[in-house]
Amino acid sequence: MTATAIVKASLKQPPPLHPTMTCEAAFRTAATYYVDQLRAQHKDTAAGEAEALHVMRVALTRLRATIALFSPMIEGDDEMRLAAELKWLHAHLGIVRDLDVALERLAKIKQPGGIHDRAWKQERAACQRHLTRALRSARYRRLIRDLVRWIDDGDWSRKRTQKATERRARSASEYCAEKLQKWRKKLLKKSRRLKDVGAGKRHRLRLANKRLNYAIEAAEKLSPTGEKPAQLATIKLLRKAQKSLGQLNDDKRRRSLAAALGENKVEDSDLLLDARQKKRLLRKAVNAYDDLAGLKAVKDAEG
Repeated sequence: MTATAIVKASLKQPPPLHPTMTCEAAFRTAATYYVDQLRAQHKDTAAGEAEALHVMRVALTRLRATIALFSPMIEGDDEMRLAAELKWLHAHLGIVRDLDVALERLAKIKQPGGIHDRAWKQERAACQRHLTRALRSARYRRLIRDLVRWIDDGDWSRKRTQKATERRARSASEYCAEKLQKWRKKLLKKSRRLKDVGAGKRHRLRLANKRLNYAIEAAEKLSPTGEKPAQLATIKLLRKAQKSLGQLNDDKRRRSLAAALGENKVEDSDLLLDARQKKRLLRKAVNAYDDLAGLKAVKDAEG
């Protein structure tokens, strides 16, 4: 098994947390787990391997979700600076991943006389060069170094106020249950009238959906055994919505990329979704959120 395959398999597993952990210990364990996955994919991603890039991007997204999950405890100047740097890295990884998704769709079409993929491959190569420079830069090395130091001994861990001390010492299981419930409530509120919102709000909903999904997975081992069935059902519905919203977002990104590449006939191509396909995907996402709301109602009634 290749190194990429090993780490890809590990992404399906939650970090090694334990129900008795404090918030401080849980954050350090989860954040270190994802930083290690980032580092493991660095070399292959810089060399242009699409699979490694995908794994690295997922690890980065999970790391950012973990930071957001524990944000009240770790907030501060260092957290804000590192968050900006992680956003910079995510942007570099994201543009190349978008092109890989477009090329994958083009490869499936392969229709005579259809859109040629030469321009897309050239753009992918150009964006990969930018990504490679970023990954081999002093800025990237400094980011990883600072992340490791911050997780291990950041300013958040040295605050001596009563509130800061209590936050670090609080049960991670109890804290995550409350935080994730709040995120779920906000997500369901945002999902209302999904059919009527624009692409921008739909994109923000997709990001909130992904954040909640990854955070639930990260905190999986902190949950009581009795919560597992509801947790798995929630993850299944979040993934269902994420898949549909992701395809809609990919289509929007392909349209933007096609316009930038001067693909004049892109509107008539099979590269993009037609109105019927977009309506079907949107309906699937709406149904997933309706089911998620119903799942919550059942759980509240049982409680």
